[in-house]
Amino acid sequence: MSENVAIIGLGIMGTRMLKYMRIHEEFNPNYLWDPNPIACENAIKQDGRSQIMKNVDDAIDKADLVYLACPPTVREMYAMKTVKMGKALFLEKPFGINVHDSKKLIEKLKNYDVPIAVNFTQASGVALADLLESKKNGEMGEMLGVDIIVTYPFWPRQWQKEADWLRFKKEGGMTREVISHFIFFTERVLGPLKVIWAKTTYPKDPVLCETAVLAKLENKDGLPVNIFASVGGMQPDRQEFTVKGSKASRKVAEFYKDSIFTGDTFIPLREEPEDPRAVSLKAQLDNLVLKLNYKPNSLATIDEAFRVQKLVEEILSKT
Repeated sequence: MSENVAIIGLGIMGTRMLKYMRIHEEFNPNYLWDPNPIACENAIKQDGRSQIMKNVDDAIDKADLVYLACPPTVREMYAMKTVKMGKALFLEKPFGINVHDSKKLIEKLKNYDVPIAVNFTQASGVALADLLESKKNGEMGEMLGVDIIVTYPFWPRQWQKEADWLRFKKEGGMTREVISHFIFFTERVLGPLKVIWAKTTYPKDPVLCETAVLAKLENKDGLPVNIFASVGGMQPDRQEFTVKGSKASRKVAEFYKDSIFTGDTFIPLREEPEDPRAVSLKAQLDNLVLKLNYKPNSLATIDEAFRVQKLVEEILSKT
């Protein structure tokens, strides 16, 4: 039985999810809403089978599942509307623009017996599952730590330009949008982390988001997680996450390029798919079906996502 879906927020993430939900046999993403009429028009051009609802309440009312792809400032409002109407909730991170309000939101969400999950896309990826299996089997040897490297010539990236809020300190930036995914991945591998030290650099304009991050985090055993991130200069986009072991190290680049190093060079572990995003989102949606049916799944929980948010905001506060 297919799930009727309302998508709230029709920017980059909303229209992307609309595309891949439409080709998944378990979802009917028929009910859309966004306060921006141009975004609504573009979504309908992409998917003529869906319809723009008069308001957000009408969209949620029609759905079994609500996917929130709106900016963080309004996520609490729409999340609470969703659970109060007894609908399942799938949302982007973070929960809000500050830790205090986000904590209160999570406490409120836990009072409702509906499925809730957060869209950390690597949660369902083969790279994480295979790495955890290799760690469990001892194939990587002793765990020694993690390195996270993220660099861009400019932020937001070209394909993100329409999401203007991404360039502002209040709710945007690469740490919230990208590094958070790798911190989530790290906690799945090494367990909960804490910030040891961090140095975050901002431009002169006080409303703009960070341009550089240096940080060291540790797990309970003192294993280091090193973060280096920068924006600016003629350089390619670089998003790398390396888990270091005494026998073998694993690197995930660009969220899907999974390789192993045993002493010579990193060797790809599998052939790259023609459409990596289609593969990753199909896996996420398959796990979402399990979540909606109260079955074991690998999706990020709200507690996991909140731990990541707290670490991110602590890093951003260290200037």
